[in-house]
Amino acid sequence: MRIATALLSAALTLGAAPLAASDRMVVVELFTSQGCSSCPPADALLAQVAQRQDVIALALHVDYWDYIGWADMFAQPAFTKRQKAYAAAAGERMVYTPQIIVGGIDHVVGYQPIEVTQLIEKHGALPDRVALDLTRENGRIAITAEAVGPLPQVMAVQLVAVSPGREVAIDHGENAGKRIFYSNIVEGWHRLAEWNGAAPLSIEVEDTMPGRKIAVLIQERGPGAIIAAAMRD
Repeated sequence: MRIATALLSAALTLGAAPLAASDRMVVVELFTSQGCSSCPPADALLAQVAQRQDVIALALHVDYWDYIGWADMFAQPAFTKRQKAYAAAAGERMVYTPQIIVGGIDHVVGYQPIEVTQLIEKHGALPDRVALDLTRENGRIAITAEAVGPLPQVMAVQLVAVSPGREVAIDHGENAGKRIFYSNIVEGWHRLAEWNGAAPLSIEVEDTMPGRKIAVLIQERGPGAIIAAAMRD
């Protein structure tokens, strides 16, 4: 389907101790909607991809199909805005569902499991440019990062809250009568800081997301390439 086109309180310090490089994680974002009849195969694909140890899978439910008979209970205007920002950065005039974006830069239309797998392998083979560590304990979330390669001038440090999954009975709209399982549902997206990599980064915030997974993404502004990412239960 196609259509025309909180900030958390954080303590930000520089000069943290050096970090060891970590295994590279590939971020796979799915823009989807419960009101989209083309989306269930892509929703199932994301659930499969989420089982990989080298992937951070994120389902972002958009709200622009809510008018056709079924309002997506997971949709947020911010996710529609993010998809439109990706489209603008790529010079595209349309947004659509389902759409998968790998690593912040490679766009996949519809259900294309082979292409998605190839892109995951491609991004996983890229050299690390940031050593990133994410910890979660005693009601606090701590993020530390240090440059280990050349970096863009400005990057956004983002914290994402992710619900593991939920089955939904859809009563109306294009998927009426179906029960669909949605995995890795993004519930919150918080921009914590901007960072240029010139000095090590250290951020600590209160953990307000119990019962949800958390992910941190360091991404070129635009939005552009995702330079580094990590996830914790």
